[in-house]
Amino acid sequence: MRTLIFLLFTILTINGFAQKQSYSGTVYDEYGLPMPAVNILVKGTTNGTHTNFDGYFEIETEKGNILVFTYIGYQTAEVKLERKSKLKIILKQDLSELEEVVITAYGVKREQKALGYAVSTLKTDAIHRKPKAEVERVLNGKAVGVKVNAGGSFLGTTTNVVIRSKNSISGEKQPLYIVDGVPISRDQSFNIDPNSIEATNIIKGLAATTLYGFDGRNGVVVITTKDGDFEFDQLVSPNESYDEIEENDFENVSTTPLSTFSIDVDKASYSNIRRMINNGQKIPKDAVKIEEMINYFDYDYPQPTGEHPFSIDSELTVTPWNTKTKLVKIGIQGKTYHNEELPPSNLTFLIDVSGSMNSSNKLGLLKSAFKLLVNQLRRKDKVSIVVYAGAAGVILKPTSGDNKEKILNALHHLEAGGSTAGGEGIELAYKLAQKNYVKNGNNRVILATDGDFNVGVSSDKDMEELIVEKRKSGVFLSVLGFGFGNYKDSKLETLADKGNGNHAYIDTMQEAQKVFGQEFGGTLYTIAKDVKIQVEFNPSKVQAYRLIGYENRLLDDEDFIDDTKDAGELGSGHNVTALYEIIPVGVKSEFIKEVNDLKYTNQTASNNYSDELLTVKFRYKKPSSNKSIEMVHVLNNNVSEQPSADMRFASAVALFGMQLRGSKYYNNTTIKDVLTLAREGRGDDLKGYRAEFLRLVKASK
Repeated sequence: MRTLIFLLFTILTINGFAQKQSYSGTVYDEYGLPMPAVNILVKGTTNGTHTNFDGYFEIETEKGNILVFTYIGYQTAEVKLERKSKLKIILKQDLSELEEVVITAYGVKREQKALGYAVSTLKTDAIHRKPKAEVERVLNGKAVGVKVNAGGSFLGTTTNVVIRSKNSISGEKQPLYIVDGVPISRDQSFNIDPNSIEATNIIKGLAATTLYGFDGRNGVVVITTKDGDFEFDQLVSPNESYDEIEENDFENVSTTPLSTFSIDVDKASYSNIRRMINNGQKIPKDAVKIEEMINYFDYDYPQPTGEHPFSIDSELTVTPWNTKTKLVKIGIQGKTYHNEELPPSNLTFLIDVSGSMNSSNKLGLLKSAFKLLVNQLRRKDKVSIVVYAGAAGVILKPTSGDNKEKILNALHHLEAGGSTAGGEGIELAYKLAQKNYVKNGNNRVILATDGDFNVGVSSDKDMEELIVEKRKSGVFLSVLGFGFGNYKDSKLETLADKGNGNHAYIDTMQEAQKVFGQEFGGTLYTIAKDVKIQVEFNPSKVQAYRLIGYENRLLDDEDFIDDTKDAGELGSGHNVTALYEIIPVGVKSEFIKEVNDLKYTNQTASNNYSDELLTVKFRYKKPSSNKSIEMVHVLNNNVSEQPSADMRFASAVALFGMQLRGSKYYNNTTIKDVLTLAREGRGDDLKGYRAEFLRLVKASK
């Protein structure tokens, strides 16, 4: 009898376990973008999980159960599990709920009595009657579980705040600040008048992570001011540096028929601007590089089919912001090589571990980002790691890409501290790369830093001279910027431009996935160097033109055929877009500058090319060659009545950049005009980046 009972119990147990299955899927918002940190619970149980950075989740439960998906500000979704398949969940914004809540958690917080967790609240009287000061000093001694450590008496030291909980026991971990609903990085220095504060809530532990995700892991300080409109232009960091940009003006075709520039596939400006808008910062004018904003996005240009690894595409339409002018789009598409087609790589990671990198959005994010790269390496690839702080050193000798555990372990143990000898680090990294040089391979140094060099060779000019010398080695360069507060964009752009390299700014893991995942080949494998474009305008069709962006990439006309002149690089699958605004012949414009007639030069336009608007000449060198190759493309004077989605979207991005810069050419357009253009040009948007642009433009208001 006992045996029978035991067998029956065993069968029932096995059947019970057999019913459990693993379910997985991705959660998206209405715009098609994946949503991280969505809470997922099996209804009626405590079994749950949450989505990762890519909106992906996995959960083990039984068929027939109901999964409940919740996210603040969005309608709850319930899905009954009928069959095992990849789930696609779309959450919609809950506008009715938003009317019943008050601002706090990235904009939303329920009434305190409905929160279901402990919140420390500072009453107004506890923080008033104090002078205007750093917000940390306002909190000192006023909240239970909050410890404020002065950074010291030296100039430049910071105040450290620790919110005690299971997740925050280290003095190096800083909380997230939310002021009037806007998140503020601790790399941003801001003062606040205690007398302007209405209330301060401090959220700890699991509650902070639940509401704010990864950013709230060290606790959250939620500040609401009396006016509810904190002056966020105070958040501009005085320690960030950008090269001055002087906007391109219209050029008269009769005197200047040629426009010559170096291509630019850098995309750092867009992700940097995105970071500023998301943080409620005022955007410095010179941080806005319109060409980098446009080139952040992919466009539907044809893959090359001939002898050249490039195709050239062009389009002409009426300018969306000025009906008296026309807009020209020129697109260059580089050939796409799959990962397995790429030659062996000799990669040297050059990582800044100085004190300025000691934050989660710098070294912490860097280590997570590099894991994405390491996971794509092959057996024939080799990786070395050089780090620098007060001095430089090798922490990983050349290691095969199939030994991922060893590489990841070296990255995991990196810690930040000390000064920044960037020049010494570059010297050592290039020396190691040259020592392990792979003939006909992909030899590259990947520099990851905030650009704050302060020991040895450190000025922009010194760094330029150093990197120009190093590029003679045949080793290419990728420059990755991290963090903010003391971000040195000008220095990193100089290194990338002069070192046969590209420049990206990584502000989130999603951006890391884009750079190291989706654009892996373009980031790491150069298919052409010293790439230049020269456009000749037909004076019988065009009175004047202006190149939108590329101000720091302009070349003299004679540089186009000079093979000793350095220019930009193109990677596998990269595409480049350039926009020209032109004033047709016969159109009166305030932007055309009058010039005297020339005495010795015949200004009569030729009628031999009456249908041609312009000619594009494109020169490039193969990565191992010193001799350039030329391609030619002609655009006829045929205006597109129905511009392509790419044309509409690229013009929307350009217009937004012009508005951010306060351009004299944006013709009093509004954010609404940008949104209309962007919606019309969104297209398929399979990866969701154009939808993200729409949200970003809305947030900028």
